[in-house]
Amino acid sequence: MALDPGFTADCLYYSEGLLLDEVLLIDRENSFVRVRMPTHANLPLTNTQRVDPIVHPRHVSGGLMVHMTGVAAFAHFYYVLGLRHAERWTGYGVRIQDARFHTLARIGPPLILECKAVRQRKRGHRLLVQYQFHFYQDEKLVYEGEQTALWMKVPEGQTAETLLATVAPDSAA
Repeated sequence: MALDPGFTADCLYYSEGLLLDEVLLIDRENSFVRVRMPTHANLPLTNTQRVDPIVHPRHVSGGLMVHMTGVAAFAHFYYVLGLRHAERWTGYGVRIQDARFHTLARIGPPLILECKAVRQRKRGHRLLVQYQFHFYQDEKLVYEGEQTALWMKVPEGQTAETLLATVAPDSAA
């Protein structure tokens, strides 16, 4: 299905950082989303590569794929958890437990990004979620990772920055 205009309006990134074009599956029961990302030579970071067709072919930047874990997690936040940035919810990645690049993600075929919440812990207006990610291109695994995100509702009169200052680094693991 096409991206919901409410999702794009609520997203933590403008379209230049959202980079998705379709939601393929929302499975609330299994806490899972699958989304699609087009690939092209003008993607951020990818567009600055010094390309040599033999030793460094143009590909989707690994740094951009790590960014896309956050975008996929935001899709989970919006579609599965039902949280809204417009209602003062926000989120940040707090730990990358594992990141594996199995092969280069080529320019041309889209990437299929899968995001599954495997563990959740809620305390008040904070929700700590551990995610597993699998990114595929032409049905071949190109990236997998495990990361933790902290979603929190920012109360009136406070800022996300002040709330984050109260979270000890090890308590967010």
